[in-house]
Amino acid sequence: MTAQFDGAVDRYSVRTIIDKSHFSLSTIEMTDIRRIDLNLLVAFDVLFDERSVSRAAERLALTQPTVSGKLNRLRQLFDDALFVRTQRGMLPTPRAEALADPVKALLAEAAVLLVPSTFDPATARLTFSIVVNDYMQHVLVIPFIAALHQQAPHIRVAILPRGTGGPSAMLMRGEVDLAVTSPEYANPDMPSRLLYREGYVGIVRTKHPLKRRQPSLEEYCRYDHVIASPAGGNFESPMDKALSERGFTRNVVVSVPSFHVLLDMVRTIDFVALVPERLLHGRQQEFRVFVPPLSVPGFDVIACWHARVNKHRAHQWLRELLAAVAKPMRTVDHRSPSLPNA
Repeated sequence: MTAQFDGAVDRYSVRTIIDKSHFSLSTIEMTDIRRIDLNLLVAFDVLFDERSVSRAAERLALTQPTVSGKLNRLRQLFDDALFVRTQRGMLPTPRAEALADPVKALLAEAAVLLVPSTFDPATARLTFSIVVNDYMQHVLVIPFIAALHQQAPHIRVAILPRGTGGPSAMLMRGEVDLAVTSPEYANPDMPSRLLYREGYVGIVRTKHPLKRRQPSLEEYCRYDHVIASPAGGNFESPMDKALSERGFTRNVVVSVPSFHVLLDMVRTIDFVALVPERLLHGRQQEFRVFVPPLSVPGFDVIACWHARVNKHRAHQWLRELLAAVAKPMRTVDHRSPSLPNA
């Protein structure tokens, strides 16, 4: 959620990401409080995240000389170099490392002060950012945005791809407000809630020689396969392990990072693929759908966030809306997938 400060950094989004229990000003002498300019702390926070004056200047919508000037003032304030130039960029000193969390917490508290005590989605003007992969964008985010636009027409949402370190790291760094992911990619110490459970079905193009709705293992392994590997480059999945335990192997000839690319391939090439069932919503007629010859473990889809925004009313409302949109998805029975094609 975006909060704005007056002055040169009014475009900087302050993320509420640090738990109150971690908040401390012990690194700052109380006699120095009167010398602290909140905008200097904003500059420190961005410099710590970016490790670059030029990138920090771009993010703050300031000139590089202005940011360099703020860095000099920060060095005077804390009596420390804070950042040292190296071939790998600007590295924080131990003093800067110790300051990072308290500064983020202080900025988070300042951001809360700027949020109205009551929340009215119909009139709220806020910006949220959500990290989500391509499959969940299609299945969940599109209906969520439709509901959001109807109930909160002035709220903006930035949908972001997975960044360095994954969703949990992005939440910790304050780059996003909410992550929609699966439990294996989430930090178990962060708050979360189940949105729905997903299962897999098999697909081929409508003119593929595999025609049975429930093919045997021999038929399933006879043809070339394509799999989606969001992490990149994997040619095996839990299905391959299950097949191996029964003495079978399949020929995976292509690995792609996106389910959308996978669907385009299967639509035009004689490949076999396993996909999350809800990915086919509105597209069933484009493929021949079949029941996998082995039971394939599905996965949970969850929303997770940092504990700092647990009780924030706007965040609570956003999470409730997301859960309400996902609720009808919990009733799908994946043991009997929709099979519209012969």
